[in-house]
Amino acid sequence: MTDTILVLIEDTLAPVDVQHLLALHEGEQLAYHVLVPADTDRPLLPTIVDDLGLGEIKGALERLRGKEPTEREATATAVEQLSSTLAEFAAAGRTATGEVVDDDPLPALRAAAAAHDAREVAIVTYPHAWLDTFHRDWASRARDELHIPVLHLYSGTSELG
Repeated sequence: MTDTILVLIEDTLAPVDVQHLLALHEGEQLAYHVLVPADTDRPLLPTIVDDLGLGEIKGALERLRGKEPTEREATATAVEQLSSTLAEFAAAGRTATGEVVDDDPLPALRAAAAAHDAREVAIVTYPHAWLDTFHRDWASRARDELHIPVLHLYSGTSELG
């Protein structure tokens, strides 16, 4: 039986992200299962802090006005991100499966860990100043709930969260 690595992402993985993930287990034949949340409800304060920290004034103002994607828009975006990410794995010579999950990905991550008898979880996100600092990010929450190793990588870099 092939070991499974769960990969939780907040955006499409770039080729460099896939290469970083594959390099973690070079020479091993592993199964990869990708989870992408349909993000419809971003927390107000952390999102504004992140937007302002990145100089995205327009995004912060839109968030203050309560502009969130509809469930349909969020699901369509997540499906596109999943499809593109699975294509990146294929381009790297690896097969991956995946699914779109609810806004809060932790219940789906917990279920996928059990269903796939996952060996570990790799979470790939952008840095989030508020959530990372106060350990409310997905990786911190997953470490608290799951009994398998959880690695947090920052998208587009080799930096660990």
